[in-house]
Amino acid sequence: MEKEKVSSGNIIDWKVLKRILKFITPYRGRFYFLILLTVLLGLLTPLRPLLIQYTLDAHVAAGKYWDMVNVMLLILALLVLQSVVQYVHTYISGRIGQYVIRDIRIQLYQHIINLRLRFFDKTPIGRLVTRTISDVETLADVFSEGLAAMAGDLLQIVFILIFMFLTDWRLALVSLSTIPLMLLSTYVFKEKIKVAFNDVRNAVANLNSFVQEHLTGMNIVQMFGSEKREFEKFNEINKEHRDANLRSVLYYSVYYPVAEIIAAMGIGLLVWYGAKGVINQEQTGITIGTLMAFIMYIQMFFRPIRMIADRYNTLQMGIVSSSRIINLLDDQTDVMGNG
Repeated sequence: MEKEKVSSGNIIDWKVLKRILKFITPYRGRFYFLILLTVLLGLLTPLRPLLIQYTLDAHVAAGKYWDMVNVMLLILALLVLQSVVQYVHTYISGRIGQYVIRDIRIQLYQHIINLRLRFFDKTPIGRLVTRTISDVETLADVFSEGLAAMAGDLLQIVFILIFMFLTDWRLALVSLSTIPLMLLSTYVFKEKIKVAFNDVRNAVANLNSFVQEHLTGMNIVQMFGSEKREFEKFNEINKEHRDANLRSVLYYSVYYPVAEIIAAMGIGLLVWYGAKGVINQEQTGITIGTLMAFIMYIQMFFRPIRMIADRYNTLQMGIVSSSRIINLLDDQTDVMGNG
């Protein structure tokens, strides 16, 4: 059996992405609302450190207990609002994804049942099963964990940077001094996990093809006494699938601790520089509230950066699956009534 090999390439295929987005057209109202929620989430995130900074500097330092309680209630209300918006955002993005993949699967199946028999003679049925079930299912992650989530992460980073530099540009520069290390580790992880994900998808397609072909042709296998030889072939494909998954597990297990260490280095530099500023507050203007806000900012800032590599690969693998689906839909050679 010929093994299927695909690669996602080095960049996102924007033509394929554009084709995917066309399936959103019937649900564009919900999609625009989702964009609005994404912007709102990005804006709400950095408000909490700002309120805590205000509370520490204006109320705690002055001993204004009731004023502090009022601000804490405002922060609690902000957290509730953010949780509600996050819930609606996650629900709508998942709902849009499920409707889109339903439409794609229907269109794909309608295309397959209108193909001539000669198409099925030259195409492994297992690959068609992979296209209709597995590849289409992968597209759901593009909407729930890829596009919307990545856009939200990028907006969150932008808003946090704006708040940081407006608050104190010196602390912002110190906090971001470890960013080159984080970007380098993220890039290396992205490249490694991309290859591993491609290997996993290839192995799944090969497993589906092998199992389908040999189950439907089991009488031939048994007639020639090839059970042992075919089992060894299956075992080899299964090992490839296992090894590809283990490689992805290895990359994740290395990347996230490294990212945590880099984030901790940024916080350490911030505390070192900020503490000196607090001690010399009259000269620097750095308050304890400002320092606490920046500690929260830097923690919020590094979280989406750590996630972007994963989001990118989710999006990229969805585009790989989309490319396979679109290639099948665009193949009109063996459609009944053509030629």
